[in-house]
Amino acid sequence: MANGRIIAVACTTFCSVLILTLGPYICSLHHAKKLFYSSVNAIFGEILRIASEEVVLQLIISRGIAVILYGLEACPLTESDLLSMDGVINRFLMKLFKASNITNVKYCQECFSFHTPSDLWRKRVTNFESKFTVFCLKVFSSFCLLVLLYIMFAVFHVTATMIR
Repeated sequence: MANGRIIAVACTTFCSVLILTLGPYICSLHHAKKLFYSSVNAIFGEILRIASEEVVLQLIISRGIAVILYGLEACPLTESDLLSMDGVINRFLMKLFKASNITNVKYCQECFSFHTPSDLWRKRVTNFESKFTVFCLKVFSSFCLLVLLYIMFAVFHVTATMIR
């Protein structure tokens, strides 16, 4: 609110994830892709194609994949969003391995144990949901304990008042 007026926005950024507020809750991957390309360019700017493909892939896994997946555990991504993230990686790998066939890229991914962002996102979501469930159960059980203690105190207080 500003000066008593509610300001409507079309999007907001939280944890560097662009959240679109039009219609249902959706996330935009444009910013994540942009950061991925920026990190890949920074890596190539440092090593200047001197390092082997294995070294480049390890750097991309540690920097680039972390950038593209940052904060997306809580976002409801569609299958087209996941394919879009995989497409970014596939295009990068096609350039890295100088391959024009996606089958060759998939084979190289298997050889280097390189997981796609969609697979990693699914693992992260599963981990996030399990931790969130445990957290909710702890909060709920603590809340139930407080309610039980309050009821016991109220009953004890009423009983003590009636005895007097």
